[in-house]
Amino acid sequence: MTNTNPIGLFDSGIGGTSIWKEIHQLMPNENTIYLADSRNAPYGQRTKDEIIALSIKNTEYLLNQNAKIIVVACNTATTNAIKELRAKYDVPFIGIEPAIKPAANNSRTQTIGILATKGTLNSELFNKATEQFQETNIIEQVGYNLVKLIEDGEMYSEEMTSLLKTYLTPMIEANIDYLVLGCSHYPYLIPQIKEILPPHIKIIDSGEAVARQTHKVLEEKIGLNTATGEHSTLFYTNSDPKVLQTILGSQYTVVQKDF
Repeated sequence: MTNTNPIGLFDSGIGGTSIWKEIHQLMPNENTIYLADSRNAPYGQRTKDEIIALSIKNTEYLLNQNAKIIVVACNTATTNAIKELRAKYDVPFIGIEPAIKPAANNSRTQTIGILATKGTLNSELFNKATEQFQETNIIEQVGYNLVKLIEDGEMYSEEMTSLLKTYLTPMIEANIDYLVLGCSHYPYLIPQIKEILPPHIKIIDSGEAVARQTHKVLEEKIGLNTATGEHSTLFYTNSDPKVLQTILGSQYTVVQKDF
C-alpha cells in the first residue's frame, strides 16, 4: 500500500528537527512538512490549556496540508496534549516522551538524571511514567532558559555553558550513569553536555525510537511512500527563519508563514 501524502511534524520551535532528521534518515522517500511554532516557544512555560490550544492549531494546519500521520515532535506537547489530540482527530499521532525506561532498566547506580521542560516534568503523563521505576532514584531538572537560548541563536553562548553546568553538576554528584534528554531541542546541546559529563555517563534521547514507531504505524496502517523520484521537504516557521535555516543547512528552504 503506497501513500504519498506527507508526514506532518510540529514543535514549539526548531528542536523537533532533531526528530525530523531521524525520520528522514530512516524513510528518505517520505514527503514531510515541519512546523516550527517559534512565535509561541517555549511551550514548557505555558499552561496545559494553552499547550492543547497550540497543538490543535498546529494539527489543523498539517491536516489541511493532507498529512497522513502527525508526529508531535515536542515533549511538552506530547505529555500535555496528545490524549486530547487523539480523541479529537482520526489521524494517527506519534508522540515523544523522555526515554526513562531504557535508562532506568540499564542503570547500574540506580540513579538517572532527566533534563526537561517544566511543562513535561509537571505533566500527568510524565508522572505516570516515573511511577513504574520507584526503585530508581530519578533526579529531575527543569532546563530553564535552554530552549529560549537555542531559539535566539545563543546555543554556544557563555550563558548556555553556565546553565548546563548548573543543571548537570548536582546530577554528577548524585552519581547518575544515564542522562535522559526530555526535550527535542536538547539533542543539539549534546556536544556541550559531553564536555561537562564524565565519559561513563550515557546520554539518551528519543529521536531514533520515534522514527521507528512512525515507520511501524505507516507500514501497518497508513502506507509508506514507495514512489521513487523527487520527494518534498517543507519547513515552515512563524518567526525569524534564520536560526532554523542555520540548523538545517543551505540545502533546505525555510519559509516564514503565519499559522
